[in-house]
Amino acid sequence: MIHKQPDPEKKYYTISELSAITGVAPHSIRYWEKEFGLLRPMRKESGHRRYLRRDIEILNEIKDLVYRRKMTLAGAKKALSRRGGAQPDAPAPARAADEETRRLLEEAHKELSAIMKEC
Repeated sequence: MIHKQPDPEKKYYTISELSAITGVAPHSIRYWEKEFGLLRPMRKESGHRRYLRRDIEILNEIKDLVYRRKMTLAGAKKALSRRGGAQPDAPAPARAADEETRRLLEEAHKELSAIMKEC
């Protein structure tokens, strides 16, 4: 059950916002990041996590498998790997995430370059 709808205008969500949207406690989210290779938030220089809409979808899927279907974490990992074909413990994020990250970095670079030109 989703507690709060994600803001369609936002690109990034904090762990608190992700928790409010999915109904999963922040400590569980952090633990699941370690257990599931598909859940990979971006990190700011300060170390704060920034989640994308894709992370909300993945977290909701994990929540469904663990809480509603009563699977163990090992069972949920197997189910996710069968569905997505990705290795759940893979250290690198999925290819789509790489593309999205690259696009976001290019956009940020353009914005920062524009700001520097103004100074």
